[in-house]
Amino acid sequence: MRIDVLSLFPNMFAPMRESIIGKTVERGLVDFNVTDFRDYTENKHHKVDDEIYGGGQGMLLMPQPLFDAMDAVEKSAGNRGRVILMDPAGKTFNQPMAEELAKEEHLTIIAGHYEGYDERIRSLVDDEISLGDFVLTGGELGAMVVVDATVRLLDEALGDDRSAVDESFSTGLLEYPQYTRPADFRGLKVPDVLLSGHHANIATWKQKEALRRTYQRRPDLLENYEFAKGEHQLLEEVEQEEREK
Repeated sequence: MRIDVLSLFPNMFAPMRESIIGKTVERGLVDFNVTDFRDYTENKHHKVDDEIYGGGQGMLLMPQPLFDAMDAVEKSAGNRGRVILMDPAGKTFNQPMAEELAKEEHLTIIAGHYEGYDERIRSLVDDEISLGDFVLTGGELGAMVVVDATVRLLDEALGDDRSAVDESFSTGLLEYPQYTRPADFRGLKVPDVLLSGHHANIATWKQKEALRRTYQRRPDLLENYEFAKGEHQLLEEVEQEEREK
């Protein structure tokens, strides 16, 4: 996969060279590039923003630097890839989006700054994405989140393909509790079922506890969840147990 980011602050993306994402770059799974679109300005002061036609507060990013930077990406890669605009008005990013983006061969992410974008910049874009109902000073942090959530889903990125499948949101539920050694730490004990070696009972426990955690913390996820065989009964048991607490 190739990922290009267009940003005014390329140094902010240094963390992308660390941890799992950095390892995917080292191993050649991801070709990660950050382009400073200020380099493509045509004015002597290297301005990338200007006042708003019709009045309004703040400054807008001008189309020319971003269009030319996008042309440079296309020339380098042979295509623009799937172009994403980080914008507070975009669709809220979630795990299904990350899974969809992970199937792409090339992503180009525009991380804006200042008050917003000249509307013509949107003609370059396939998707507009937001992290949520809040505003950041720029799109760089959002772009890093999108890259991280997407790249970790690539084959071989985590070292164990099951890791990405079992985690929260990938199944539609929050992840069940997990434990490691020691079995008893300061009186806090690992549930006996996990030490039993009984695989069927362990699987049922995991399923039930994933439902419990989702019921407790994100009951909204259960509204559209497609229940597997036996899960309705497990959820009823969870609801009864929670009411009795």
